[in-house]
Amino acid sequence: MNKLLTALGRLPVATARALPVPGRSRMSRRSWVGNGRAHIEVRGLDRPGSEAFAKQVEEQLERLHGVHWAEVNAVLGRVVVAFTGDRVDVDDLVDAIEDVEEAHELHTAGFPKSRPEHPADDEPLHRQLVALGSDALGLALSTVRPVLRQRTFPSDVLSVLALVDSTPRLRHALYERFGRAATDLTLAVTHAIASGLTPGPPVSVLTDAAYRAVLISEINARRTVWQRREPDLQSRPDGERAEPVDVSRRPVPVPPGPIERYADRASFIALTAAAGAVAVTRDRGRARTALTVIAPRAARLSREVFAARLGRALCARGVVPLDATALRRLDRLDTVVIDSRALTTGRFAIGELRGAESELSPEEESSLRVRAGSLMDAREPGAVRTIDDWTLGPLSKVVPGGQRLARTVADQLRAPDGVTLGLVHGDTLVAVLAAVPELRPNATDLVAAARSVGTVILAGVGSGLGARISADAVVPAGTHLASEIRKLQQQQRMVALVADARAGNAAMAAADCGVGVLDETGPVPWAADLLCGPGLAQACRILDAVTAARTVARRGALISLYGSVAAALLALSGPAAGQFGRARIAGTAAAVVGMTVGALAARSVDERPDPVPIDETPWHALAPETALRRLDSSPDGLTAEDAAARLAEQPSLDGHREERFLRATVDELANPLTPLLATGAAMSAATGSVTDATLIGSVMGANALLGAAQRVSADRALRRLARDTSLRAQVRRNGHELDLAADEIVPGDVIVLRAGDAVPADCRILEAANVEVDESTLTGESQLVTKTAMPLAAASVAERRSMLYEGTIVAAGEATCVVVATGPRSEMGRSGRAAETGPPTRGVQARLMRLTGASVPIALGSGAALIAGGLLRGRPLSTTLGTAVSLAVAAVPEGLPLVATVGQIAAARRLSQRRALVRDPSTTEALGRVDVLCFDKTGTLTEGRVRLQQVSDGLRAAPVDQLSPTARPVLAAGLRASPAARDEVPHPTDRAVITGAEEAGVTPADGLGHWRVVGDMPFEPARGYHAALGATSRGLLLSVKGAPETVLPACTGWRRNGRVERLDSRAVASIETEVDRLARQGYRVLAVAQRPVAARRQIRPELVADLEFLGLLGLADSARPEAAAAVAGLRRAGVKVIMLTGDHPTTAEAIAAELDIVNGGRVMTGSEIDELDDGKLAEVLPEVSVFARVTPTHKVRIVQALQTEGHTVAMTGDGANDAAAIRLADVGIALGQRGTDAARESADLIVTDDRIETIIHAVVEGRAMWASVRDAVSVLVGGNLGEIGFALGTGLLAPAGSPLNARQLLLVNLLTDLLPSLALSVREPSKQTPEDLLHEGPEASLGRSLTRDVAVRALATAGATTGAWLIGRGTGTRTRASTVALVALVGTQLGQTLVAGWRSPLVVGASAVSAAALGAIVQTPGVSQFFGCRPMGPIAWTTGLWASGIGTAAAMVASRLAGRVWPEPGQPDGSEPGGGTPEQ
Repeated sequence: MNKLLTALGRLPVATARALPVPGRSRMSRRSWVGNGRAHIEVRGLDRPGSEAFAKQVEEQLERLHGVHWAEVNAVLGRVVVAFTGDRVDVDDLVDAIEDVEEAHELHTAGFPKSRPEHPADDEPLHRQLVALGSDALGLALSTVRPVLRQRTFPSDVLSVLALVDSTPRLRHALYERFGRAATDLTLAVTHAIASGLTPGPPVSVLTDAAYRAVLISEINARRTVWQRREPDLQSRPDGERAEPVDVSRRPVPVPPGPIERYADRASFIALTAAAGAVAVTRDRGRARTALTVIAPRAARLSREVFAARLGRALCARGVVPLDATALRRLDRLDTVVIDSRALTTGRFAIGELRGAESELSPEEESSLRVRAGSLMDAREPGAVRTIDDWTLGPLSKVVPGGQRLARTVADQLRAPDGVTLGLVHGDTLVAVLAAVPELRPNATDLVAAARSVGTVILAGVGSGLGARISADAVVPAGTHLASEIRKLQQQQRMVALVADARAGNAAMAAADCGVGVLDETGPVPWAADLLCGPGLAQACRILDAVTAARTVARRGALISLYGSVAAALLALSGPAAGQFGRARIAGTAAAVVGMTVGALAARSVDERPDPVPIDETPWHALAPETALRRLDSSPDGLTAEDAAARLAEQPSLDGHREERFLRATVDELANPLTPLLATGAAMSAATGSVTDATLIGSVMGANALLGAAQRVSADRALRRLARDTSLRAQVRRNGHELDLAADEIVPGDVIVLRAGDAVPADCRILEAANVEVDESTLTGESQLVTKTAMPLAAASVAERRSMLYEGTIVAAGEATCVVVATGPRSEMGRSGRAAETGPPTRGVQARLMRLTGASVPIALGSGAALIAGGLLRGRPLSTTLGTAVSLAVAAVPEGLPLVATVGQIAAARRLSQRRALVRDPSTTEALGRVDVLCFDKTGTLTEGRVRLQQVSDGLRAAPVDQLSPTARPVLAAGLRASPAARDEVPHPTDRAVITGAEEAGVTPADGLGHWRVVGDMPFEPARGYHAALGATSRGLLLSVKGAPETVLPACTGWRRNGRVERLDSRAVASIETEVDRLARQGYRVLAVAQRPVAARRQIRPELVADLEFLGLLGLADSARPEAAAAVAGLRRAGVKVIMLTGDHPTTAEAIAAELDIVNGGRVMTGSEIDELDDGKLAEVLPEVSVFARVTPTHKVRIVQALQTEGHTVAMTGDGANDAAAIRLADVGIALGQRGTDAARESADLIVTDDRIETIIHAVVEGRAMWASVRDAVSVLVGGNLGEIGFALGTGLLAPAGSPLNARQLLLVNLLTDLLPSLALSVREPSKQTPEDLLHEGPEASLGRSLTRDVAVRALATAGATTGAWLIGRGTGTRTRASTVALVALVGTQLGQTLVAGWRSPLVVGASAVSAAALGAIVQTPGVSQFFGCRPMGPIAWTTGLWASGIGTAAAMVASRLAGRVWPEPGQPDGSEPGGGTPEQ
């Protein structure tokens, strides 16, 4: 304890010695010792030409006994010494350094003030501890100050300090003069002591202490991460560490951000106000108060706390902040330069491959890829290698005359960043391929994060990566990069650089934020501000934090503004003696809010999951044994120990973080009205209206709690749904098969999948027996895909026949596979994270913002006008301020967030009863705005399963339910060539034929007497047909069903009308025409044939010959029966329906035509989309109704283009291929039962019964919610405006001021803004039919009609109240008149509420409760006087109630007249909006 006290006592002295003397450089030397090394500052290392001096320092230190080596790091200005502590101590090392410095006449030179503080230095921690001690001293002084009975410190100094401390421009000037460390510490200590000696509570001291604690935690985190990572950093190659950084000064000052701009304006206003106060009043106290009121402290602290908390979080993840001030500049970054070498691994992979003389089949290409892969050196692709008569090398070396050929082929291969290689067998050139640089894991995530910051520029002109990552510009790398960064800064850009050490220290030092990326063994970019890696994950996090930093800066400036307004009003609300203290309290409260906002934003950045590295291994192109070898596995699977170790390293399978109630509540408070309402509540409390403040706080709290409860409830229900649908699989461990859950499977596991199994992970097939897979959830393709174990080269997932992907279904056969990716690393997991950005802010949120923008000037203006009117009439400020504040608060529709929230929650509850799970209540309002609904075809508009729909005799087709006499034998033969219906039928095609025959009443024995199977050849992809041999009353009969291209060549006759005709070329052509016609209509076509068998024989492929063709079966994924009606209903409501599918265009068009989706539009394919830029795509969207052959990327582009054109888009789907578009859409809708986890996790609305009608019900509820909220908002806002109009008009014109006091205004809000408005918003739609409600929406409900209703209700309320007051004033006392006016004001608003919702018992009951409460308050002695009223007699009540009735009736009449004069525009289909107000 004594040692601790001694150290604390020496701390101020040591800290003071470490600070520079004003006007001079710092003289105190800094050092760090740990891990057997010392890092000691050396003078002069920053000077050009100091290499010889650095060498002498190293040699001098290495001469000391016990020193192992010494190495100068000129970038950091230190020498690193490895030594043995018991042989030499740090003082000896410092002495040796000083000897060399003195020899070079550097011993009197100082250390640079501009050098960033080393993360391990003690001095930053000492300074913050001193500052914290000063806060403790200030707190003690504030305690003993009253005992001194005199003011011992002028408050003027504190005001000036607060302004200087909070204004970036003034602080920067001090930094330039005295250095950052001395300025910060001096301001901190002076401010703490001045606060302690200034009258008033020490709230600012406590706030500063909390801020210092946050900074101390950041510094300790920096020291800890340095201690942990220093051994690795020092073990790397030297790089440029011995050379000082020589870079020119920034050409222009750092551009200001939101905080700087606000602070500049605020400081100018503060100084002007202070000067004006002194000049006009000669009162320094008012000038002091002006400086205190406008000081933008909250803005600065919000950014500081955000940066400190973010810095601590980054340190915990291994990031080393070499210059922590870079985190304070994140909000101003707008350009990201990425060095191309940081994106690549240094290895090469095989890119495009082409045959030298002819096109290659997929099998040939795959074989050649495997051969080239075994020959190519990934590190040196240009080396020539020969194995077994196969040679791979550059064309110029392996082919005579290959130099010119290489240039031609390189252009064809489109690989400017690659090396063109030739694959030669013997002396023959077989193939030409491009070896392209291999991207690092998370390279695409880094580019996406950079794109969210702003402009993306690639450094590396010759890298060829510019087009590959869609960079906005490409600039030279290497020695030119620093000057390129300076050019960008000259254009007023704030530049971040992401690079490794090869970019050079000069470029890192030139950047405004240098993010140095470490590889496994390379040198360290010591000039970087932030060191991260190995890997790009934390670089992505740093760039992701830029958006949060910008938000914090904007909110910090807004909080400062509100704090200044509150401080000014508080300063004016009481005696002059306490003005300064009251202003300080408001400013401190704003600072606390700003710090909280910054801390929460930093936590949200920290809680984001790391981006999942993308495995670029071409598993589909590898041989099975090669895949097993790469995964360190075997055909018997992993051992239990290996599996457990790998499971511990796997990322979480659950991509959706559980919603916590407290966090959800805080998120709900982040709406536009919260800061304004909080300021109003604080002002009300400060002026004595505690009840009003309680009301506002209760409304805000109830709004947040209700919204959070709905979010948490929906999240839990979603998790239950996910648990109920979790997958299991048969996994080999140590050669034994185990039944395991999907979340227990790891890469390297060998699993066995059979028909009907869902694939639990991405797998490489090792063995396959007649495997067919339904990949519609991943690719959108409804046809089954045949799989094989043979390596195949394929660019797209849909073509990789040697792979099985998570979420797909094995329809037939059996496969043994090795797992290559699980959870978020699988294709499905990556699809779920493809669109992290949400839709733009619209709907209620946008309208709340606009109402807030209108409320602020109305609120401030009405209060200011009332104060000005009172002062002009000679009334004291104190008598009008309370009423003015209450009137300003009354102008804010504080019930608006709650009205919107409870309306949305009520709609969400009703939807849950219709089997629709709403994750976020705000989804319901977005549903009401939807004008474009994008449907994924497979499983959404269609049933998601193949059904038999057409049966053709070869010339004419008929539906299954209308079979002709010639079609029934065709179906009967097809049924015979199918598995027995009593057995389990895994293949969907067979199931479709069996089900279709049952529905048509067809049996295998139709026309045969009886049928008994005696032999069977099940369908195999290689065979292409299913054949069954059976005994009939006429003998043995062979029935065959299969692909037309397989069955037709085996036919020699055509059985028609009971006769067999020869199948000549003309007959074959007519059949092929029918096949083509059915295929173009979207059907999968099967041919059916048969032949008699003379003697009993074993069924073999040889029997399938000389067949008699019977006809064709047409199968398709049929449209849902209810889909056509749903599409028609949506179109009548003005909602455009667009179909998106991965199917063939003909299949898509056929389904769309059946559902009448085409509607004059056209079909566009994914390849056509690829040819259009975003602008052209947006132009053609109005004429397209169906998109076919689209990928997840295409779906995202379509949704984005629709949103860009101003549409509100809903996206419905069930597969992983839909997840990105679902997440991006304004409303994402997923099917709960058959939907994938990726789709459900991305959706806002989960339809748990998979019925398309539920989606329509959801849209109806969304439209109805808009209508209900319209009535509630019009009553709420219109009543508030009428209240303001009356109070303001009478306050300005009446000699005695406004007849309503602060408590009466509170009472009006209490009786009209809560229960009645809430009841209107939650009531169920009454008279309107679903068709009427579909015509509601944002424009019909909250557009012109809302403005009209608000205006009418405001005028009616103000007019009725004014009339009642005038009558009351003429027949009684002032108090009686104000009571009559109160009754009329409340009564008129309640009357209009009843007119709007009289059919709802809830509305009637709420209005009755408010009316009864008003009567009780007015008539109860004591309570009536408390509110400034008096009990009234029959005449007064009659006056107030008649005025209310007249006002209500006038509002009804005026609303109808206004509706005729100012009608609402029609809907897109020309119909008028349904519903209306009042209800009838």
